[in-house]
Amino acid sequence: MAMADFKLHRLLPAFLSLFILLIPSVIAAGCQCPEEEEDGGVRNKTLALKYKIVAIATILLAGILGVFIPLLGRALPALSPDKDIFFVVKAFAAGVILATGFIHVLPDAYENLTSPKLKENPWAKFPFTGLVSMVAAIATLMVDAGASSYFTRLNLNKAQPETDGDGEMHPACHAHGSAKVVGSSTEILRHRVISQVLELGIVVHSVIIGIGMGVSETPSTIKPLVAAITFHQLFEGMGLGGCIAQAKLRTRAAVIMAVFFCLTTPIGIAIGIGVTNSYDEDSPKALIVEGILNAASAGILIYMALVDFLAADFMSLRMQSNAKLQFFANVALILGAALMSLLAIWA
Repeated sequence: MAMADFKLHRLLPAFLSLFILLIPSVIAAGCQCPEEEEDGGVRNKTLALKYKIVAIATILLAGILGVFIPLLGRALPALSPDKDIFFVVKAFAAGVILATGFIHVLPDAYENLTSPKLKENPWAKFPFTGLVSMVAAIATLMVDAGASSYFTRLNLNKAQPETDGDGEMHPACHAHGSAKVVGSSTEILRHRVISQVLELGIVVHSVIIGIGMGVSETPSTIKPLVAAITFHQLFEGMGLGGCIAQAKLRTRAAVIMAVFFCLTTPIGIAIGIGVTNSYDEDSPKALIVEGILNAASAGILIYMALVDFLAADFMSLRMQSNAKLQFFANVALILGAALMSLLAIWA
């Protein structure tokens, strides 16, 4: 199990790095951006660049704080995943992620794939946004369930009763202990799968958000985005950091995943700055690619928030047997979803 999980962990950063490197060439179009006003605001390249630099710093700091706070549970008992406060924070983060999928990412995907600029394109004649989102959610379920199922069977086979020379079966003297180990190993593996799939969904839309900010040259558009994305990065990081902490990864692997998350949006902004002069966000190619990626990301985030965050915790024996914890978790969930939804006004 350890070897297979290690390979999965090594493949994920490689895939995400390739995605980040290829996306500018895929969505950049050959025409120049107009020099007139954009979204009703006045273009100012110099001032916009200053805001982008500030955005890179603040978003990076928010990501570091968000993702590393839960990981400090190894050193600080108060932040341990075994504490009740961890469930409350995780519920708040789940609300943020759920609202991100429904309120921020999915509407953007719908807007891209139903743009009037695609009226001559078959993309506008079928609800591809919902289709891609649904397929992404189903694929996430298959990966989630398939990986957990495989390693459950693998561990159960190792814990089978022993057989003597006459073919008579005898329960192993450590059978009870093996059952506990199997359950614990399966739970840890599930958290590892969850953390890596969640990071994939977050990274995809984070890079797109970063590129969108990076190519903008309107300060009035960038300023509210800085606050919205900083908040978003902080609490998404807390949700991801909680999953990484529960996965009980080695310190090096956990740090690699955390750092990769922290860098994605700033890298997206840097990519956007680099392709400003050749990027046309209204070209059919850009609209289709961004729409598909946003729809897939929304499907992943919605599935992860509902199934792996909320259903897993809210239906657990610990939550069901503790009315006080359940109340605060519900409040945190609603508060997280509400605050992230309100940011749609400025984002």
